[in-house]
Amino acid sequence: MNKIITITLNPALDKSTHVDHVLPQKKLRCSEPVYEPGGGGINVSRALKKLGGSSCAWLLAGGPAGDRICELLREEAVDFWAVPTESWTRENLMVMEDSAGNQYRFGMPGAAVTEAEWRQCVDKLAQLPAAELPDYVVASGSLPPGVPDDFYSQLAVVAHKRNFRLIVDTSGEALLKAAGKGVYLLKPNLGELAALAGKEQITAMEQEEIARQVLAEGKCQVLVVSLGSRGAMLASKEGGISYVVPPTVPQQSAVGAGDSMVAGMVLSLIKGCDLDEMVRYGVAAGTAATMTPGSELCRKEDTEEIYQWLLAHK
Repeated sequence: MNKIITITLNPALDKSTHVDHVLPQKKLRCSEPVYEPGGGGINVSRALKKLGGSSCAWLLAGGPAGDRICELLREEAVDFWAVPTESWTRENLMVMEDSAGNQYRFGMPGAAVTEAEWRQCVDKLAQLPAAELPDYVVASGSLPPGVPDDFYSQLAVVAHKRNFRLIVDTSGEALLKAAGKGVYLLKPNLGELAALAGKEQITAMEQEEIARQVLAEGKCQVLVVSLGSRGAMLASKEGGISYVVPPTVPQQSAVGAGDSMVAGMVLSLIKGCDLDEMVRYGVAAGTAATMTPGSELCRKEDTEEIYQWLLAHK
């Protein structure tokens, strides 16, 4: 039985390559591309594997890109369940310009999926035998065309009925509609926190007050606000508000840091850690991901080293 299930409705086959210079109207000679399975929940499952945990990644997959994602997950020994789709899964492209150290990321829109396809994820969760229910479901990433904005809200209703904890990491209308429906943990950034409070933007001085407001309105039980290189703010009714600030590390790429952070947090929760430990290990994993090149996720040895530093500097 998998104690953690991740759900990704808008996965992507991530292709990354290098080029000396990015110039207009020129044929650019790229290095041999690297292919990786991508998308919020998929990356959480991959990071969990790297950290020594396990999960089952649920995803929609169609066409050659969908097939390749499944092959790559098998190569990484990540357990998964794929719903086949008529439309082809998207591909994203990341180009590293070696001469200037710039990173160019081209994210493609997902193709439309049918109700019969996306609904399989909701129905399967609702019908899982009690012995196969997970402790945590991580629903992460954007939603492709054809999936209603209340998809994560529908998952929250199932979570409430089936008594598992739902962690949501998304943005826009999908985030707003999920909030308050029985979500255990939300992981917004400051812009998304502002949206949860009905504001366009907020200042650092307002963030604690707004976090308390979000909790008081029952939009989630635990709120972890990602603050980028400044770490994270934890807010809960039981423990109030606290901060975790990571050490300065040699950064290579921020790609995958948020998903690595979620992986670190849910792994800590499965191990029975308290919320303070959860956020520390999450920040450690997220920070570790910034030390790796391109779209590579966190490494366990870096994560453990940063986590021990955080424990020593409480």
